[in-house]
Amino acid sequence: MYDSLSPAHTRPPHRPDTDRPRAAALRKRADFPSLSPLSRLAHAFSVLLCVGTLALSSAGVHAQARGKPVAKADFEEEVVPQRYAANPEVDAFVNDLVARDGFDRAELQKVFSRVVFSQTAARLAAPPATPGQKNWARYERNFLDSTRINGGVRFWNQNAAALARAAKQYGVPEEIIVAIIGVETIYGRNMGNFRTIDALTTLAFDYPPARNRSERMALFRNELENLLLYARERGVDPFGIYGSYAGAIGIPQFMPSSIRNYAVDYTGDGKINLTNDVADAIGSVANFLKQHGWQAKQPIVWNIAGDRGSQGLAEAGADGQPEPHWKLGDFIKAGMLMNEPRLDVGASLDTPVLIVDLPTPGHATEYRMGLNNFYVLTRYNRSFFYAMSVYDLADAIKAARAP
Repeated sequence: MYDSLSPAHTRPPHRPDTDRPRAAALRKRADFPSLSPLSRLAHAFSVLLCVGTLALSSAGVHAQARGKPVAKADFEEEVVPQRYAANPEVDAFVNDLVARDGFDRAELQKVFSRVVFSQTAARLAAPPATPGQKNWARYERNFLDSTRINGGVRFWNQNAAALARAAKQYGVPEEIIVAIIGVETIYGRNMGNFRTIDALTTLAFDYPPARNRSERMALFRNELENLLLYARERGVDPFGIYGSYAGAIGIPQFMPSSIRNYAVDYTGDGKINLTNDVADAIGSVANFLKQHGWQAKQPIVWNIAGDRGSQGLAEAGADGQPEPHWKLGDFIKAGMLMNEPRLDVGASLDTPVLIVDLPTPGHATEYRMGLNNFYVLTRYNRSFFYAMSVYDLADAIKAARAP
């Protein structure tokens, strides 16, 4: 579920994008600290009008979801023989695991003497030298294609019973489960070919230079610990587990911590196998979403009207926060119109919402209104682009499958 370490599901638990710039009118809440949310929106909108920024060129952009899992990778030879043997940082990590989890020190030292540094994992995890502009139109094209739409219909037809059961048990629509698996691995086609213990150890102790390097390494060390715990609990060889360069495993690309916390045995065979058992993958995706707060039979996204006023208010409210923190009424009372014919606006004014901004260079930024279930999708991968691509792909698959 993480690829960007960022991706999903594709990767260590996802974190909100904390340093993306806000829309100009809301960049500093201190500009109008005593105003109510409604007044702040109205004030922000008037500022936008005054400075002529209603061209809808939102300054905020979201980190894209992690890239596709590597379908095939040649493992490099160790740059330094036994790089992680007799390594002070690794030894300290081993001591922690012995004290915290009851591991045998000699056994862990033996494991790390066999681990291989992965130059490719380190290279793929490195931030780009020159960050590119985020491009929603291009990003969505990568996922909303015939391969994933037609493949999603086939996957749904082939696994209809398991999907229907998961939808009933967890309240997550079949098309959402299918779309996540489609975005993550094209229905199990691209699960990655990195030995997971090599990838996680490399990123836990040799993460490439980055602004948040220490934070990332701590995150990967937690995932490495969870991988070793998972292997011990399941009685499997940690060197026999493969996945993406960032440590995501199986059809749904779960990180080891997510496997331990959310994966389920959906076939009843007494084992959890996310790499070869499609039913386990389906049930695990649904359980992950349910445990993160999915609300059955509730909407995910609402469309905002395209008039200048409504779009301007959307821009003013697009502050990048992934959790619903506005109320629909804040926008409606400020003059926003909705493009949702079936929505009872009056009965929904207290609904918590967020504004999703989807920038494409050279074009007006697209804005949509996300609800709680949209936020839950970002728990799989903390990217607005990712969550919206899952939503749109799910709609496309459902439409293509309809009689």
